[in-house]
Amino acid sequence: MNVVQTPDYRESYANSVQVRVSVWDFQLVFGLASSEAPDQVTISNHNAIFLSPQQAKALWNVLGQNLSQYEQAFGTLNLEPQSHNFPQGPIN
Repeated sequence: MNVVQTPDYRESYANSVQVRVSVWDFQLVFGLASSEAPDQVTISNHNAIFLSPQQAKALWNVLGQNLSQYEQAFGTLNLEPQSHNFPQGPIN
C-alpha cells in the first residue's frame, strides 16, 4: 500500500462532531465549539465527511482499538466536563 497526500490535502482541529445518518451513508460534520458565556455555546462547522455504512463500522472498530490502547497507556478518558461553568447536555 502506498499512501500519499493529494495537493489539496489539509489538516484541521475539531472539538465537535455531529453524526447524521441516512439509509445510504453516514455524515460526520466537524466543527469548533466555543463559549462566550457560561450558558452559550457556538459551534462553527468547517468540514463534512460522508462514509458508507461499512466504512463507518470499520472506522468505529479502529477508533475503539486505538482508544483502548490510549487508555491503557495514559489512563481512562472522562467525558464529563471538569468545569462547573460548562452547559449541561450531551457531549458531541
